[in-house]
Amino acid sequence: MRYLRYAMLVIASCVMTPAVSAAPDKDTRAEYIRSHYAKYEYNIPMRDGTKLFTSVYIPYDQSKSWPMLMQRTPYRVAPYGSSDFKTRLGPSEKFEQEGYIFVFQDVRGKQMSEGEFVNMRPQDAYKRGKDAVDDATDAYDTIEWLVKNVPNNNGRVGQWGISYPGYYTSVSGINSHKALKAISPQAPIADWFFDDFHRNGAFSTPMAFLFFDTFDAPRTEPYPYRLEGRKATTPDGYEFFRDLGPLANVNKNYFHGERPFWNELTEHPNYDDYWQARNVLQHLDKVKPAVLVVGGWYDTEDLYGPLATYQTMSHENKRDNVQIVMGPWYHGQWIGDKGSNMGEAQFGFETSVWFRDNVLLPFFNQHLKEESEDKYEQTATMFETGANRWRFFGQWPPADTSEKTLYLTNDDSLSENKPDKDGGASDYVSDPRNPVPHSAAISRGWDRPYMAEDQRFTARRPDVLKFETEPMTSDMTVAGEVNVNLWVSTDKTAADFVVKIIDVFPGVDENTNEVDKETGDRHELVRWGIIRGRFRDSFSEPKPFEPGKPTQVSFELYDLLHDFKRGHRLQIQIQSSIFPFLDMNPQTYVDNIFHATEEDFVRAQHTIYHDAAHPSSVTFNVLPSQ
Repeated sequence: MRYLRYAMLVIASCVMTPAVSAAPDKDTRAEYIRSHYAKYEYNIPMRDGTKLFTSVYIPYDQSKSWPMLMQRTPYRVAPYGSSDFKTRLGPSEKFEQEGYIFVFQDVRGKQMSEGEFVNMRPQDAYKRGKDAVDDATDAYDTIEWLVKNVPNNNGRVGQWGISYPGYYTSVSGINSHKALKAISPQAPIADWFFDDFHRNGAFSTPMAFLFFDTFDAPRTEPYPYRLEGRKATTPDGYEFFRDLGPLANVNKNYFHGERPFWNELTEHPNYDDYWQARNVLQHLDKVKPAVLVVGGWYDTEDLYGPLATYQTMSHENKRDNVQIVMGPWYHGQWIGDKGSNMGEAQFGFETSVWFRDNVLLPFFNQHLKEESEDKYEQTATMFETGANRWRFFGQWPPADTSEKTLYLTNDDSLSENKPDKDGGASDYVSDPRNPVPHSAAISRGWDRPYMAEDQRFTARRPDVLKFETEPMTSDMTVAGEVNVNLWVSTDKTAADFVVKIIDVFPGVDENTNEVDKETGDRHELVRWGIIRGRFRDSFSEPKPFEPGKPTQVSFELYDLLHDFKRGHRLQIQIQSSIFPFLDMNPQTYVDNIFHATEEDFVRAQHTIYHDAAHPSSVTFNVLPSQ
């Protein structure tokens, strides 16, 4: 993957209170905010006259000027009303203790802001002329108004946000306002064909179905309330989405054509001009603010976004102003909780608290507060799973690695030696009516813990192949992307291939040699990835498989930093479904899978070759032993 001056103003009634001081515990955080901040609400005009609703919280302490920390969101800046306060303003209580002016804005066309909302709006205003608007110009115009109109600001602005607000943070760096000094895009959407709703062309039905049910509902005028999604008919997402059948049934039975973006994405199954125009990465080559990209190794919703955003910014920008943090987190966990574990994976300490206190706060203080002595200068701050420690690198991926290739063998093992005989192959039957579940848990269709789940529940299925190394004689730390190179065939015309990297724990404690009841023989998922076979050569020009013909299929798994400890094994699992998190391939080639019918879904036999003529393998980089 290398990879405007006037507005309606409502002022909260207030009395003077003491200057910002030590933040209280979380139980009294809301009271603390009320007693230390005044809330204002503005309708800020953009260059085309559209007004965007903005809430601003200003410290009562007027003895000094304060920097502004902004979020722009398509969700809600609630609560609305000058007398109703948020219960948290910053990423942590310490931001409120430090004293910032906190700014929250409903983006164009959402909630209380005027205008038309466009999902992942193409960022092309600079091509269309000075009166044209996009998300980047809206950020610029907002900052221009804020620095001129908000009292006691020091002329410095920072912006942050997670997921969609992370995307709005990224685009604020495009032709950015000179007052925007620091941005932190966190799990940012970068290119929706590859993150969130697609994975190398495979479609995340439950994420898109549940999200767009409410988010994509049309509106006729601004509103302050939250839309409610449809009620679940079963807690079993596997059952629900299997019974749903072809994706065409979503509109037929549920949306009835009333979700505009759903309609658009189903008409663009390939990486065509529609998606390419919505790829924000192409605009991130001249970002002037300091950047701290944040993501989570276990973020099933968007792992692509932060990695691709960092790679693009760090390679394309001339100044050394881009940093990255990747922690052992699910989507937004670095802000949402203490980060001590992710499902069954335990980390030994509060990784999220460490990040907020030691990285995020110093980063913003450094760039937004002239008097601050805080600095955060590490380029890449990466959590090493398996070893449960932070590692610091001058670049990511690290420079000082060696390449290692493991080949699939006839005896279901992984070897550093390339096969020297012909005829080796393994096959399995993939059945659309009995797809491989993405998790052993009963859930809505995806859940957070599965990203580190014990994989023995799939290893014992006949439609899952597994290949495994001997126990490690010393620790092996894998850093960066994993390149998968498979030789495959199918007796039909379409197929997906899922590859999982798994850390197999020893059955006994390595120190006592006694049975480890907690983790004995645990098969912990480290990373997985998929390729929709039609896109094996091009995401823009798909093509079918020729039945029975050995075909090379190569793709990348997202980056990782994982230590396979002495005594552990590295296992590869290969399958053709990971359901219902990703939709089931019908296994009959159709031009548009969103238009597939029941008859297109057929059982298929897939073959993975591992011989001299067709050597299937995985390749990754290994750090030197410490």
